[in-house]
Amino acid sequence: MNKNTTKILKILKETYPEAKTALKHENPLQLLVATILSAQCTDERVNKVTPVLFKKYKTAEDFASSNIEELKNVIRSTGFFNQKARFIKEMAQKLIKDFKGCVPDTMENLIKLPGVARKTANVVLGYAFSKTEGIVVDTHVKRVSFRLGFTDKKEADSIEKDLMNIFSKEEWIFLSQALIWHGRSLCKARKPACEKCPLFEWCPSGVTFVKSEQ
Repeated sequence: MNKNTTKILKILKETYPEAKTALKHENPLQLLVATILSAQCTDERVNKVTPVLFKKYKTAEDFASSNIEELKNVIRSTGFFNQKARFIKEMAQKLIKDFKGCVPDTMENLIKLPGVARKTANVVLGYAFSKTEGIVVDTHVKRVSFRLGFTDKKEADSIEKDLMNIFSKEEWIFLSQALIWHGRSLCKARKPACEKCPLFEWCPSGVTFVKSEQ
């Protein structure tokens, strides 16, 4: 890491010491389902849906045998509920068929599940199994990483590779969540709060945004 990157990481740790996934869960299956639901949806909204969902469906077998219309109704407010319901049901069926109903703890096996790509797999590995195999790249991580000059890529997989090359593996889980928290609280898409940002001095995009407001 260069001097700027080291300073940014230090500030992120000071600013967001408790950074972790906001999705409420009690086991790997719940986290997997919640992360699938979080696509194009806020964690806050998902957390309002999952208490009812997880009370009704407790195991992979419950999801696999669920009535798809009933499942859709429970998750409807998370958006894209038709696709998400299908993913969840098919994911659970594959868990039973190939993994004895248990959520696998490797990237290789997780991305074999319907509705699961690297982003979802990295969340599950990091927060259900404390395993570091990559960096979660969501819309916030994409935006903040670009603005901070960590990447000039647009595709999630390419951004992830750039971040993995810059930061040591032991920082990956924290980094992704810290960037997410920063994107939600200050470095917002339409109007970043540069005047409040502790990273302003080290951000190559900050001056541009401030000038555009003047």
